[in-house]
Amino acid sequence: MKYPAARSEIANAAPNFPAPTIAIRGRGAPAFFIVRSISAADALPKWQRGVPHSSSFAFLTYILYVKKSKSSATKSKAARVLSRRLVYKGPVFWVTSERVVEPSGVRVLREVVRHTGSVVVLATLDDGKDPHVLLERQYRHAADSYMWELPAGRIDKGEKALAAAKRELLEETGYKAKSWKKILKFYASPGFVAESMTVFWVRGLTPGPAQPEADEVIEQRLVPLSRAIQMVIRGTIRDAKTIASVLWLSHHKLVHCHENKGRDV
Repeated sequence: MKYPAARSEIANAAPNFPAPTIAIRGRGAPAFFIVRSISAADALPKWQRGVPHSSSFAFLTYILYVKKSKSSATKSKAARVLSRRLVYKGPVFWVTSERVVEPSGVRVLREVVRHTGSVVVLATLDDGKDPHVLLERQYRHAADSYMWELPAGRIDKGEKALAAAKRELLEETGYKAKSWKKILKFYASPGFVAESMTVFWVRGLTPGPAQPEADEVIEQRLVPLSRAIQMVIRGTIRDAKTIASVLWLSHHKLVHCHENKGRDV
């Protein structure tokens, strides 16, 4: 089958496609806008003037979707590790020095703190519009001060995140819970720390005796969410995982409140 000459010209002239049109990218670009952008006489080369909109639009679909998909796939692939050397290994984490070629093509030396990952427990007692959040206060030598935090801990090798969260809550606070929901997963400092943190929202608390480790001296307190937010704003809470979780809960409650008001109307 022979294609119309106009379509062959489009294929041959692809490298010269006008820059303003190529810049219109993404799935959000409406079809009619794309067609208009390639039909304007002052924006198109002579070879494309008079080409049916259907042909032009088909070509643009290739440019905007296929090419972009390939570009996204390239950017998302992992770095290529040229060499890796163990610098330090301790009971909690280990450090590696790695020469890598990153997806952008840059060759660089990266020193990475490796970790099995951690869990964070956002435990709440429902009390109307202002639930209470379970906070802990303990001394953190790295910060050289006492810190207000949510219960948290390391995921042991071969352990599931949920099992680790239940274990940490029981050990540090003595509480058990009926409801567990995964709400967040993030990296606190991805520039050089490979530790991921998974946050569980926990409700239906039942108190019991705590089982802290020998080096853990922990004070716990149930704090109204409104007060916890103020502690974040004033800088009383300076722990990143606790700040992220408390603000998530505040946003969740705000959205839930608006949804309920909408149903009442």
